[in-house]
Amino acid sequence: MEHLLHYVWKHKLFPLKVLQTTKGLPVEVIDSGLQNPNAGPDFFNAKLKIDGTLWVGNIEIHTHASDWFRHGHNCDKAYDSVILHVVGEADEEITRTNGGQIPQLVLACPENVQSHYHELCVADQYPACHPVLASLPKLTVHSWLTALQTERLEQKAQLITQRLEYCNNNWEDAFFITLARNFGFGLNGDAFETWAGLLPFRAMDKHRNDLFQIEAFFYGLAGLFEDTFRKKEQEDEYSLRLCKEFRYLQRKFEITQVMDATLWRFLRLRPENFPHIRLAQLAYLYQKGDKLFSRLLEAETLAEVRKLLDARTSSYWENHYLFGRLSAKKDKTVGEKSQNLIVINTLIPFLYTYGLHKADERMCERAGRFLEELKAEDNHIIRAWSDAGLPVVTAADSQALIQLQKEYCDKRKCLFCRFGYEYLRHK
Repeated sequence: MEHLLHYVWKHKLFPLKVLQTTKGLPVEVIDSGLQNPNAGPDFFNAKLKIDGTLWVGNIEIHTHASDWFRHGHNCDKAYDSVILHVVGEADEEITRTNGGQIPQLVLACPENVQSHYHELCVADQYPACHPVLASLPKLTVHSWLTALQTERLEQKAQLITQRLEYCNNNWEDAFFITLARNFGFGLNGDAFETWAGLLPFRAMDKHRNDLFQIEAFFYGLAGLFEDTFRKKEQEDEYSLRLCKEFRYLQRKFEITQVMDATLWRFLRLRPENFPHIRLAQLAYLYQKGDKLFSRLLEAETLAEVRKLLDARTSSYWENHYLFGRLSAKKDKTVGEKSQNLIVINTLIPFLYTYGLHKADERMCERAGRFLEELKAEDNHIIRAWSDAGLPVVTAADSQALIQLQKEYCDKRKCLFCRFGYEYLRHK
């Protein structure tokens, strides 16, 4: 109920009759104020007239007036600036820290808003607001998707900043860890990030020109040798040589921590997505050249980006998906669809984050341009929105809709969504 009252107050969905305080004083709302997402009163800098006197201050909203005392606002000076207490039920008079009373307004939620909100909450079809989507003005859709796209980039920038701190502000290391996570393509994302967090980057840099040694580092730290040698039938000359090389590197660089191989997932994966193949492709990219992120920063076009992210494998993996198991020979390259996902989930957020950190608008603009140039992702979330009547053309559209689904629809935050607002106000 309190969320609905917030919504009614924010959008001024007041009844046609004159508003009055519980004492019978007329209230005219000139400006409902700016909603506060943090601690403190619910709305800042509201402007209203009470009995003809102009007041400028803050607004607090509760379902019951007694919630004011239950939340301890009567003892908190941060709430002394409240000029009106908006409630669903005025079951008690309220006071500031000095004992002075605060005017209260009982606000009723319109019946149509309540019924439409109930429909959104109980709907079993996704998206719940689908009846109004096809009829929304293009400007409404565009402005909301643009805001969601920025919100998603900001959210990813926070995660990248955390990785930067973990990597002592080394952009190259943080980029590779993020790249590794996204090579997990969902199912193995956590495992790849755990693995990448164990990589001794400065030690590996000394052996960057040798793909075999990079693979030894990668598979050894992934715990896959122990897993392979428990299954004797999977041993072969190449895996034994790699393991021997890793033991040497392990002693040389005093590596003590190795990942638990049971963290890797194989169920429902196509062989092309097995961790062994993705690790081989990452080893190829790592060995391919130093300062991958710095070179990607210089790439002005998606064609240049694709060339830098062109990942293959060593010859052994051309006819293997696991150690010791022969398969038909095939080049294990990263397909265009997978490459697009890597650009969307790794490079573009890094360009945006780097631009924020360096106050370089060109990087942020390039991130947005790449999103507009890439095709929309194809998954069940995007197909649902498309079927509901929303045009989804670019990766900018699909990223915005993924953000909408995860942060609003799944959490039933329809009152904070512009599409939800349109649904609540439709007749």
